[in-house]
Amino acid sequence: MTRVKRGSIARKRRTKTGLFTSSFRGAHSKLTRTISQQKIKALVSAQRDRDRKKRDFRSLWISRINAIIAKNKNNVYCIYSKFVYNLYKSQLLLNRKIVAQIAILKGNCLFMIAKEIIKKKNSPETQLREGGRIKEICMIK
Repeated sequence: MTRVKRGSIARKRRTKTGLFTSSFRGAHSKLTRTISQQKIKALVSAQRDRDRKKRDFRSLWISRINAIIAKNKNNVYCIYSKFVYNLYKSQLLLNRKIVAQIAILKGNCLFMIAKEIIKKKNSPETQLREGGRIKEICMIK
């Protein structure tokens, strides 16, 4: 009977995982058991850091917006939280990324947006709505 060489499928699998870890240093790219451990660790880190990146960018945008708003003392909004609260209250649907880009590239446009919010807030229609709510609350008490 002729000799049968075995292990081709296992060898292919190990080679494939070896390609994934080929850029790692030392035993992490050479030994099969260590390769599989490092592959799992790398994939877990990648998943975690994709989520982390979203958080980091959001905090970066918030700090950029806050810096631009705080720089101008003439503006009514000297704090980020009030600006964003009134942005959503006036139903201007701009996300933080876009507002941060506007703040950096065209700082004056950000203050124009803030003035529009103030105009909407001080319009007679808005005051009637808010005044009506206040009267209803007072009547309940």
